[in-house]
Amino acid sequence: MPATLLTTTTFATVFITLFTGHHVGDYWVQRHHHAMTKGNPGRAGRWACTQHVISLTITKALLLLLAGLALDLRLSAAGLITGFAADAASHWWADRRTTLAHLARLTGKSDFLKVGTPDHPNHPVDAEGTYAPTTGTGLHNLDQSFHIFWLFISSLIIAAL
Repeated sequence: MPATLLTTTTFATVFITLFTGHHVGDYWVQRHHHAMTKGNPGRAGRWACTQHVISLTITKALLLLLAGLALDLRLSAAGLITGFAADAASHWWADRRTTLAHLARLTGKSDFLKVGTPDHPNHPVDAEGTYAPTTGTGLHNLDQSFHIFWLFISSLIIAAL
């Protein structure tokens, strides 16, 4: 197999594996305490975010190890270290919440940030007409798309180095 085709298939395998690991780690593995406090100001928020990113990175690494063994992937230590570092750093940055919200405002997404929250005029309601919290908020969608972008970049790094 030519090196370019091998690199391309490695990239595709790494991306889908990290994408899967991201969803498992962000929704199933993440502790409720971390989800509720990782965006808080101060040391406690930073520590909760760090713990979440550690468990998330371990989840992704375990799935990539499984895929690598099953599919005989040839991944370099430099690619893995650099790719996982980029992914973990970007995930931590975004999950501090104020950072991502600031980026959203800078890029003209202020109104989208309000989608699904009580601040939006068409927010979700329950049968009684009161606000019904949901994960379908603008911030949640921006958060996930930011993470997926960095999964793409990290997968390129892992496959190419």
